[in-house]
Amino acid sequence: MAPPGLWADASYTPVIAEIEMPSAAEVAWLIPLLPLVGAVVVGLGLISFNRTVNRLRQPVALLLISCVGGSAALSYAALFEQLKGAGSYTSLFNWASAGSFNLEMGFQVDPLGAVMLALVTTIALLVMIYSHGYMAHDKGYVRFFTYLALFSSSMLGLVISPNLLEIYVFWELVGMCSYLLVGFWYDRDGAAHAAQKAFVVNRVGDFGLLLGILGLFWATGTFDFEGIATGLSASMANGQVAGWAAVALCLFVFMGPMAKSAQFPLHVWLPDAMEGPTPISALIHAATMVAAGVFLVARLEPLYNLFPQVLAVIAVIGTITCFLGASIALTQMDLKKGLAYSTVSQLGYMMLAMGCGAPVAGMFHLVTHAFFKAMLFLGSGSVIHAMEEVVGHEPVLAQDMRLMGGLRKHMPITAITFFIGCVAISGIPPLAGFWSKDEILGQAFGSFPLLWAVGFFTAGMTAFYMFRLYFLTFEGSFRGTDTAMQAVLLAAAGKGGSEEEHGDHHHASTPHESAWPMTLPLVVLAVPSVLIGLLGTPWDSRFAGLLNPEEAAEMAAHFSWGEFLPLAGASVAISVAGITVAVLAYSLHKLDLATAVAARFPSINAFLANKWYLDAINDKIFVQGSRKLARQVLQVDSKVVDGVVNLTGLVTLGSGEGLKYFETGRVQFYALIVFGGVIGLVVIFGVLG
Repeated sequence: MAPPGLWADASYTPVIAEIEMPSAAEVAWLIPLLPLVGAVVVGLGLISFNRTVNRLRQPVALLLISCVGGSAALSYAALFEQLKGAGSYTSLFNWASAGSFNLEMGFQVDPLGAVMLALVTTIALLVMIYSHGYMAHDKGYVRFFTYLALFSSSMLGLVISPNLLEIYVFWELVGMCSYLLVGFWYDRDGAAHAAQKAFVVNRVGDFGLLLGILGLFWATGTFDFEGIATGLSASMANGQVAGWAAVALCLFVFMGPMAKSAQFPLHVWLPDAMEGPTPISALIHAATMVAAGVFLVARLEPLYNLFPQVLAVIAVIGTITCFLGASIALTQMDLKKGLAYSTVSQLGYMMLAMGCGAPVAGMFHLVTHAFFKAMLFLGSGSVIHAMEEVVGHEPVLAQDMRLMGGLRKHMPITAITFFIGCVAISGIPPLAGFWSKDEILGQAFGSFPLLWAVGFFTAGMTAFYMFRLYFLTFEGSFRGTDTAMQAVLLAAAGKGGSEEEHGDHHHASTPHESAWPMTLPLVVLAVPSVLIGLLGTPWDSRFAGLLNPEEAAEMAAHFSWGEFLPLAGASVAISVAGITVAVLAYSLHKLDLATAVAARFPSINAFLANKWYLDAINDKIFVQGSRKLARQVLQVDSKVVDGVVNLTGLVTLGSGEGLKYFETGRVQFYALIVFGGVIGLVVIFGVLG
């Protein structure tokens, strides 16, 4: 209270303490926590009150969407602060200590992390809205949303991790969640095998990543990103670590991104992962999980810049992946797998940028690709959802483009947004894909001309196979009621059976447009697919200005229309050439590629149709090889180990049975045995001499 008389004094003003609100960066720990809390609450409900919680579909969906929406709001706020020049914010606490060793955990928000936070939460939020329509009639609806929230939490935790060890923890959580999501329909053999394959292949990469992390800690004494680079440089300078060992450690760490971002030869899991629900393909196989590897390489830029040879390896692997994915996509008839191999190819472009020492270009393509590829995957889900009304719920039929065609008339929103995605990924200006892909090719042209040539040719292949997908799906006449083709496809897949077996009661004459929960995310994603690339124009790159202002200023200062136009024009020209071939072959039907290419080069066609035989090699060496090894180990266990154990038991049993007759309880008898033993020893020693 104020002293007496002060209230009458007009000059007196009561002092009210101002409460300073924390910035978005200071409360960034809430971003992964909110979806985690939602997932835990619903998960505990499923464990304790399964039937009740499963009946509360809409309240559960609303709760989890709200949690992810809250994370998205905080992520946008953090990004806005970074755009205003707030700078990096790191909060650490001592998690464990032993002597002079201190292990710190916490969170970090910087421009790179803020961009990823906004991207992940945006895609996750739209995918959850989409899933409300796509999974509406699935009995695992609540479980699916719980997995989505848990995955989102893990990915967001990975993004804000301030050191390699914490990243590894969330890295494994992301892998666990992807296993649950890919194998969501676990009663399907294809989904179960795909989940196992994804898990095993990623464990190969993760083992290398763990070895690299531990090796770098041994060499530098820290898990901090900047500290590792400076520490390793110092250790090499004073001779504590040999150059070849440092290179090996960097390559071990790169094995993690190789698996997560589906780089050759650890890419084999991603196409098979399309067995999961389509929203999962859009979330983890277009914008989040597969982007984690590229993100980690960008985080470790100070480390990789020390070793040009490591950057060269990354660039070569990225280029091989880029070409491999595009070439296999040329022959795919499964809509989702065509998009999956497209994702493999585009991830190769991102790694090519990283290997060229241009992480900003790689991250820019990651962002643009996330929007249009998520839109394409969700569009494919809309198509599959509509096809199931005609051909039933058999994926062999619902996902094969030979049964599609003419869907533009029935699904105009899906068709338009899918077309926008095709134009964007083909690199046609001014859509998003042009600016990011052109920047990567420009960097490759200056660093590795040969790799640029491969990437340049791949751009034409990309345009061709994407418009091939579009024309086969949306143009021409509808082929979904062709029962003869259905029988051929089922027989080829080894799934022959009656029509009732394949869901004849679901049949309709024509497909129809999806409901608004599925079309709304498509429309929303179409906007950044068109416009977001304008943030990365080389003469005024706001994206580069956020991640690396010095690089952005240098780009603007050295920009030349004379250098830009020839490379950009060539990139657009080869994309237009690819689109033209697709139009002639699949729209106007003026070109018969089956006769002109497949029949003339059957070995090449078989090579591509069999996915470079990499799946067969993987199955022969790793799957069958590991099973053979397991059987041999089982034989050793059963015959040798179990034999020794059983023999020991048998000897013990026999000796016990024999000795029990000597246990009489009479002292005289025991004395007699001792006396007999002594006499026996005397006789033996006497005979021996």
